[in-house]
Amino acid sequence: MKRHEFLRELHKVSANRNYLEIGVNDGRSLRLSRVPSIAVDPAFKVVSELKCDVHLVKATSDDFFARDNPLAHLKGGRHPLRNLRRGRSPIGHWRRTTLDLSFIDGMHLFEYALRDFMNVEKHSDWSSVIVLDDMLPRSVDEAARDRHTTAWTGDVYKITEVLARYRPDLVTVLVDTQPTGQLVIFGADPDNTVLHDKYDEIMTEYKVPDPQKVPEAILERAGAVPPEALLEAGFWRALAPARNRGLPRRVGWEPLRRALEQVGVSR
Repeated sequence: MKRHEFLRELHKVSANRNYLEIGVNDGRSLRLSRVPSIAVDPAFKVVSELKCDVHLVKATSDDFFARDNPLAHLKGGRHPLRNLRRGRSPIGHWRRTTLDLSFIDGMHLFEYALRDFMNVEKHSDWSSVIVLDDMLPRSVDEAARDRHTTAWTGDVYKITEVLARYRPDLVTVLVDTQPTGQLVIFGADPDNTVLHDKYDEIMTEYKVPDPQKVPEAILERAGAVPPEALLEAGFWRALAPARNRGLPRRVGWEPLRRALEQVGVSR
C-alpha cells in the first residue's frame, strides 16, 4: 500500500473532524481531506484540486505554531468558556481546539520533525492520530542529512527511537507503506513536557553529521506492520465515539492502549 492510499484510509477509519498537514508540496496528500483543514508549507505549489475547507499557510511550521491561536480556522476555533451559573465569561478562559488527524511531512531533518511533533502534540490529546512520513529509509544515502539522492527521507527516522526512549507513555506504530514508511502515534499528551525539557540533550546525541548510522532494523523494516493490519484493527470503532463524547484521558486512553497491544501493532 502506498503512503497516500494509507492516508486516505486513515481519514476514513479515524472519522476525523479536522486535519492538519505540515509539508504541502503539490497538494497530493491534502486533496484527500474532506474536513476543515490547515496546511502549512513555506513554498507550496498546489496543483491538485482540493475538496475541503482549507487554510493554506505560507510559512515555516515553527513560525506557524508561534502564532496566537494558530488553529483558529478549524471548527470550534477558540471561544470563551462561559460560566452560565454566574452569567459571565472569565477573561483568559478558553476552549482548546484539538486536532483529530495530523500529517507531518515537512523538512526532512530530525530536529525539524521533532519540533513539529512537539508542536502538534500541544494541540492534540489521547484520541488524536499523528502520522510522520518517511520513517523507513531504504538506504544510508537516502537517510543522509545532506541530500544527494533523488528520493530523500533525511534522518527523521530517529524520531522512532527518541519517542521510545523519552516517551514510553505513547503508542508508536511503524507502518510498512511504500515507498518509505510512516509512523503513527497514539496517546498524545499536551501536558507532557519531557521532550521540551530534554530537547538540548536529545539534539546533542542525535543531531550528528553524515554519514548517518542507520539501524539495520530501520533499513530492514523490522517490526513495521502491514498497513492493512492497522487499518482493520477493531479499536477504530470505539475511538471516534469516545473522542466525540469528550472522554478524558484517564477514561479513554488505557482501553485504547490495550486494544492496540491485543492486535500486536504497538511498540
